[in-house]
Amino acid sequence: MLVIPGAVSKDTCDGVTRRDLLRVGGSGILGITLGELFALQKASANPAAKAEAGNGPGFGKAKSVIFVYLQGGPSHLDLWDPKDNVPDKVKSVFKPEQTKLTGVHVTELLPKIAKVLDKTTLIRTMSYTPNGLFNHTAAIYQMHTGYTTDKVSASGQLEPPSPKDFPTLGSNIIKFKPPTVPMLPFVMMPRPLQESNVVGKGGSAGFLGKGYDPYLLYPAGDDMDLAKMERIRTDDLKLREELTPIRMERRATLRDTISKGMPDLEEAVAKHDLDEYYGKALGLVVSGRAKKAFDLSEEKTTVRERYGKNTFGQCLLLSRRLVEAGTRFVEVVWPKVANSDNHSWDVHSGLSQRMKTQAAPLLDSGVSALIEDLDERGLLKETLVVVVGEFGRSPQRGVSTSGNQNNDDGRDHWPYCYTGLIAGAGIKRGHVHGKSDKTASAPIENPVHPTELLATIYHSVGIKPDTIVYNHLNQPRELVKGEVVSGLLS
Repeated sequence: MLVIPGAVSKDTCDGVTRRDLLRVGGSGILGITLGELFALQKASANPAAKAEAGNGPGFGKAKSVIFVYLQGGPSHLDLWDPKDNVPDKVKSVFKPEQTKLTGVHVTELLPKIAKVLDKTTLIRTMSYTPNGLFNHTAAIYQMHTGYTTDKVSASGQLEPPSPKDFPTLGSNIIKFKPPTVPMLPFVMMPRPLQESNVVGKGGSAGFLGKGYDPYLLYPAGDDMDLAKMERIRTDDLKLREELTPIRMERRATLRDTISKGMPDLEEAVAKHDLDEYYGKALGLVVSGRAKKAFDLSEEKTTVRERYGKNTFGQCLLLSRRLVEAGTRFVEVVWPKVANSDNHSWDVHSGLSQRMKTQAAPLLDSGVSALIEDLDERGLLKETLVVVVGEFGRSPQRGVSTSGNQNNDDGRDHWPYCYTGLIAGAGIKRGHVHGKSDKTASAPIENPVHPTELLATIYHSVGIKPDTIVYNHLNQPRELVKGEVVSGLLS
């Protein structure tokens, strides 16, 4: 909760302490003030010149990134890459659907996305060979950080999040490319990354420090509550009603006056550029920019319905509003936890019903609306949109590939070949990258490793993928050990 000190009906002569004044813009969600947040970001950021010294097609074209994370691992055979003339256990139960690209099909579950593929690139050859048991948590961590870890629990799952973790890609991006306007740099919604009891792994700033953690917008309500975005609260981004922007600016002036009489304290904090961080925090709150961006009621009913009046659709609409207001990185996590039923993509059973009536309609409406809306507003040329999960599903239904039980109406985990979608900001339009074999089991040309996708994202926002950051032991680490996929770039 934002704390704006001062008693009701009192102005600047209300006994405000210096400590209180410095709490302006405080965000209780992160356990630090917004001023501290900006300070932490700058204190740990010393971007090397080489971070922006890249070149080549697409470099620096993206001002913002919308990362749509399909947690749970959607079935590529039943969405993006249907196959004909294959055994019944491989063939999708859903009919193929012609897209706007000649000869390119998706399944009947994605009729709206089929009509916007001419604005995107479909990557049909996402692929990697996992180290050991490939569970959701390990795959989620790799997809977000570009690194794997050998510290796993007895069940094969990763340990809970740690300050020693590698940073998630959004944190790295805002370190080297902070917003240029008073706006939240990194927002994650509507729920944390999660498998079973491991919550948030791969979704934090890790060893970069809390100053680069995302702003977490997790509305109240369980995963099946499709109306939770109607109840979002951004109290930590607004002024108390009795405190007008003018009064806030006057308090800032008072703070400056007090500061002049405290030379010793000023000298002690001078190296932290406290005035700069206070100004940024004050600017964010007083401008109302963030609060305004979060107000979905400003959108026309027809626009909201176009995205889908559900958690996923409204998160994507909010993503557009956030990047429009200056947010650098937005992540929308699929609003159903991995390894679960109903709207989850983790379809070990009930695939034909769950995908048709629950998950796919949300995906189809939301992603198609986002692509079209950004394009119509001229924002797609400077916004990178990435839609991907941690892996796909097994080519054969009813078989076990990861130790899970699957019935004939389900598919197990499959990281060896799956599909992602990418669009905007220097990405080719109307392109299909790579080709899978006849059963979508493996790439036969142009495979793309998750680390290469991350490298391409960094490249697109103007950061060299091999830029060095230092971990908690002050050891140098590359942002990601992967090559940029030039075939995705125009």
